[in-house]
Amino acid sequence: MDKVVKSDAEWRVQLSPEEFRVLRQAGTERPFTGEYVDTKTVGVYNCRACGAELFRSDTKFESHCGWPSFFEPSESDAVTLIEDRTLGMTRVEVRCAACDSHLGHVFHGEGYPTPTDDRYCINSVSLTLKPV
Repeated sequence: MDKVVKSDAEWRVQLSPEEFRVLRQAGTERPFTGEYVDTKTVGVYNCRACGAELFRSDTKFESHCGWPSFFEPSESDAVTLIEDRTLGMTRVEVRCAACDSHLGHVFHGEGYPTPTDDRYCINSVSLTLKPV
């Protein structure tokens, strides 16, 4: 996989202020406000920053958490997982493996009826859906 490396100035030209805040500064969009929370469209979800394929619609499920949820990435190396100790808790941050953009967090063992029992809780603003 080719790595995408850009300066903050280059990212600011390419991304909207909200996209930059979430993707490059590890922000979070408000729950239930993202364009893909309730989307049922069949397709591929790509990184909004670099276009890398991240998730497929057949792994998206209704978690009612306020953000799009997936039970696994499209490829095992599509994302990187990093321990996140911000906000006084330990979580696992999900980043795009190609450009290192913040996507959201993954949670395990919550009891959702999915094959992996994982919930990749991803900001809509981090994604672009390409319908199939």
